[in-house]
Amino acid sequence: MATKKPNILYIMADQMAAPLLSLHDKTSPIKTPNLDRLAEGGVVFDSAYCNSPLCAPSRFVMVSGQLPSKIGAYDNAADLPADTPTYAHYLRREGYHTALAGKMHFCGPDQLHGYEQRLTSDIYPGDYGWSVNWDEPDIRLDYYHNMSSVMEAGPVVRTNQLDFDEEVIYKSQQYLYDHVRQRTDQPFCLTVSMTHPHDPYAMTREFWDMYEDVDIPLPKNGPIPDEEQDPHSQRLLKCIDLWGKEMPEDRIRAARRAYYAACTYVDTNIGKLLKVLQNTGLDENTIICFTGDHGDMLGERGLWYKMNWFENSARVPMLFYAPKQFEAKRVSENVSTMDLLPTFAELAGAPLVKELPLDGVSLAPYITGAKGPKTDTVYGEYMGEGTQAPLIMIRRGRYKFIYSTIDPPMLFDVAADPYEKNNLVAGLPIPSIAQSQSQNQKFLPAQLKPLNPLAVPATLPTPSDTPHASPIPQRAVDGSASFPFPTPTPPRTPSPAKFPALPETGDPVKLLAYFYEEVTTRWDLEKVRQDVLTSQRRRRLVYSALIQGTPQVWDWEPRVDPSTQYVRNQGKGVLDDVELISRWPRVLQQAANESGIKV
Repeated sequence: MATKKPNILYIMADQMAAPLLSLHDKTSPIKTPNLDRLAEGGVVFDSAYCNSPLCAPSRFVMVSGQLPSKIGAYDNAADLPADTPTYAHYLRREGYHTALAGKMHFCGPDQLHGYEQRLTSDIYPGDYGWSVNWDEPDIRLDYYHNMSSVMEAGPVVRTNQLDFDEEVIYKSQQYLYDHVRQRTDQPFCLTVSMTHPHDPYAMTREFWDMYEDVDIPLPKNGPIPDEEQDPHSQRLLKCIDLWGKEMPEDRIRAARRAYYAACTYVDTNIGKLLKVLQNTGLDENTIICFTGDHGDMLGERGLWYKMNWFENSARVPMLFYAPKQFEAKRVSENVSTMDLLPTFAELAGAPLVKELPLDGVSLAPYITGAKGPKTDTVYGEYMGEGTQAPLIMIRRGRYKFIYSTIDPPMLFDVAADPYEKNNLVAGLPIPSIAQSQSQNQKFLPAQLKPLNPLAVPATLPTPSDTPHASPIPQRAVDGSASFPFPTPTPPRTPSPAKFPALPETGDPVKLLAYFYEEVTTRWDLEKVRQDVLTSQRRRRLVYSALIQGTPQVWDWEPRVDPSTQYVRNQGKGVLDDVELISRWPRVLQQAANESGIKV
């Protein structure tokens, strides 16, 4: 007899920072009893990251298992190509019923991307109106974050976000009930994507009051003077309209309190889903995965929201729970949400098409003990608000390397310096390719010619008083390199599971050479920059045209036929039969269960 395929319930929170949660920090004041229970009995990844710290790019990477530059996931108005395989495609191909409830930030005509059923609309627009514009970096676009979410933080009766998540959870519960009533012979993959605890920082009294007597801590890594921030953070401060301003402590505490309350709200909603699984018996054969799209700085380093590679912004919660299928454990290796597609596929027994591109690595070896490569590497690319060139991140072992062609590099020993206060390579000259090649000869493609050594100048460029200002990469007339430094154009290397070993010594010079070499051999950053610019220009033109005359609307509209709901439309059959099929457990089944008779 064939083994019954497991159901998959994938629950997502939006902007939930892993370092703040009690499942990763036992001293956390945030109350998440349901997540804590799942963590106690599940596989918890303590060092999980998003691959692009912005909503849409992170989600597109998560569903596709590919880095942003490979699928055009540049910003919150990016269009994921309809022919990009997602985990929903793979599982649906394997016989799963795939459904999505909630936010996924799809833009463009395809609003399903493999999901057979979409239970709700999205919370954000599906058009190209939120494209970033690198051609006009001094213009702060009106849809960018500002500090109103912090200044107005506090208790509420209702918000757009509450309206949305209430519908998401209700429709998700109904989906699970419908599954046991209508599709018991078919496995499901249900993705439930809430918008909380994403700003605005506002929550109902029920959850706000849970933190009445809680000492809401200020950020552990407090504000850094504007002029001492790294260039990307300086651009972000201008982007969120915080440059040259200070946030009052009471507003910081209010925002953090509302955020904590929103995390508890998310946890309560998770509890509702768990209760349905238990009541319907679906918990017997359902794998639960919980994660987020990115985190929230919440005032750490004086920054807010996301859009950077620091821990609060980039590190996400991730756990898998199915106590009858795998044992509880903690995993310390670095993994990412890009690994979810191959993981879901392997857990569901869905074979991947090996000829198709895939950057993620299955986490099944960590979860079930299955044979296969294990990764300890996360790659990230960010091309959204606050950038003028791709911002790359490599997380491997204890280190995190952050690199852009227009900014000095940053390297942190996250194990020893979890708040990332000490940039190990501050002021070090950028090595030549020839120098870095000596660290690992086999990693550098033979056809790549070395560049001249590049040095970071004594005085770093500071953004102007206009938002997003940043130097544009230049090369001297004689061909020699000058700051901001250029990058070569080699081919990319494959999977994060395949990489050269870290230098045995912790020498910052050798580490810089090691990571710089990998960046310059793995990415053609000038080509990526040009691809981003081309995409931005195309989308701006198309959007400006489609808002003229009769607007082109791509936003998803759930299809509901009221005439077929409840007991309306007797074409469904005899009234007693309609009532019977809507009841769970069925009367005959319940009687049989009580008597031990099979039906």
